[in-house]
Amino acid sequence: MKRICLTSLLLAGTSLAAAEVPFERLVNAGADGNWLTYSGSYRSERFLVLDEIDRTNVARLKVLWAYQMQPTEITGAGLQETTPLVADGIMYLTESPSSVSALDARTGRLLWHWSPELAEEVLNIGFPKVNRGVAILGRTLYVGTLDARLFALDAGTGAVRWETRVAENSEGFSLTLAPLALDGLIIVGVSGAEAGVRGFVDAYDAKTGERVWRTYTVPAPGEPGSETWGTDSWQTGGGSTWLTGSYDPDLNLLYWMTGNPAPDWNGDLRPGDNLFTCSMLALDPATGAMRWHFQFTPHDTHDWDANQIPVLLDGEFQGRSRKLVALANRNAFYYLLDRETGEFLLGRPYSKQTWAAGLDGTGRPIVLPDTEPSEEGTLVWPSLQGAINWFSPAYSPMSGRFFVPNRRMGSIYFKADAEYEPGTPFLGGGEQALSGDDASGAVLALDVTTGEQLWEFPLKAPPWSGLMATAGGLVFGSTLEGSFFALDEDTGEALWNFNTGAHIRTNPMGFAVDGRQRIAITGGNTLFVFGLE
Repeated sequence: MKRICLTSLLLAGTSLAAAEVPFERLVNAGADGNWLTYSGSYRSERFLVLDEIDRTNVARLKVLWAYQMQPTEITGAGLQETTPLVADGIMYLTESPSSVSALDARTGRLLWHWSPELAEEVLNIGFPKVNRGVAILGRTLYVGTLDARLFALDAGTGAVRWETRVAENSEGFSLTLAPLALDGLIIVGVSGAEAGVRGFVDAYDAKTGERVWRTYTVPAPGEPGSETWGTDSWQTGGGSTWLTGSYDPDLNLLYWMTGNPAPDWNGDLRPGDNLFTCSMLALDPATGAMRWHFQFTPHDTHDWDANQIPVLLDGEFQGRSRKLVALANRNAFYYLLDRETGEFLLGRPYSKQTWAAGLDGTGRPIVLPDTEPSEEGTLVWPSLQGAINWFSPAYSPMSGRFFVPNRRMGSIYFKADAEYEPGTPFLGGGEQALSGDDASGAVLALDVTTGEQLWEFPLKAPPWSGLMATAGGLVFGSTLEGSFFALDEDTGEALWNFNTGAHIRTNPMGFAVDGRQRIAITGGNTLFVFGLE
């Protein structure tokens, strides 16, 4: 069996000192031109406070440097879905499937590179061999691996400080998300619902790697929510937790999203609402105890994971000041919840959908007849890839606009028998997506407190990448075909674009170095950094 060797390569001439990022800096992330968490801040707005680049000069953006990632024996050319972090002039990013590189953020010069030892036959059932990024706390980086391990690396050298096994890859578990660093804790979730795993969220001691708590997303018999699972279906219930959550340090609540139940398309094997799949969970970060939950798609049979980014904001709703959480869901509905209590406040479709007549007063969908998967096939919008997927929306606290990368595609959903066998697909059917002229995309601007569409920027094909808003009044986005662009936040007018020459499957981010604003995106295996100089 071939293996990729463990490597931590420190390049000669390295002189940059590793950043020091205590919890207090993470609480205030985004305020100083660094990009310190996966979504830019604990609120997950993906909003850049810098305004050097604005409507008047964005047309002058040019590539300042580019970094070419290296394919591996496991991924070949690979897919890159990483969001880099930047702390005090050093950029930290992952390279699929699980490597980490440190770059000089001024020039792109490689400072060090680390790769874990992975078996060539690592399981990844239902998802590509990708990694979405690292977390930083103190002078340590944290990264999950495709074979379901969590590593702590010295931020200055890439040396391994500790490693721990989160779950067994042979059962279908994997880590593809960027961890979230809190006060002394590292939070991770798992991929693997398509293999019939029982999902969970974990917290690990940042210094030692010891597990502090585990919260399962599918309850065992006798636990709250267990009545929503028939027979023994909870044991293979899915509910994976494969995208980075958000955190409110004032309420001390962690918000984490959960994926589809298993098997995906045959709900007969798991009668009931199947809590807590396709849900948002509000967790106590000290213990993992669930404070509240909200389920977006009960008894999901269309693979509409709720693994999207929950955006935290404070605002007025119906004349009352509220602490809110907004989410554009894969099922094509936009939701606004009270993030203190989980109370449903508002929901409305933002994309074509043919499966629900709407939402009732509690936010529960009013499901239309004849929309379930069938042996003959049932045509439903959206497709299993959803009206949005894992890639990030953006929110501007300056304007109150919520920006959504929107996929417009239907699917013919099929139902079939399913038998669970560890480490193999547990699907219960499949789908045939409507592509070509039946598929398109858009960037949408919504009013965050009403969900009303303000404008749209049409795309020829459904996107597979996220957005970033800036204090310069811009929204950065991209197309799957490789065009990176900037839109006017007020109107949706295109102001600039750059052809990366390769597919874009990630989120834009930005930072400042030496007082100058930079914008970054990955096209194919190349990271591009843009600026005005």
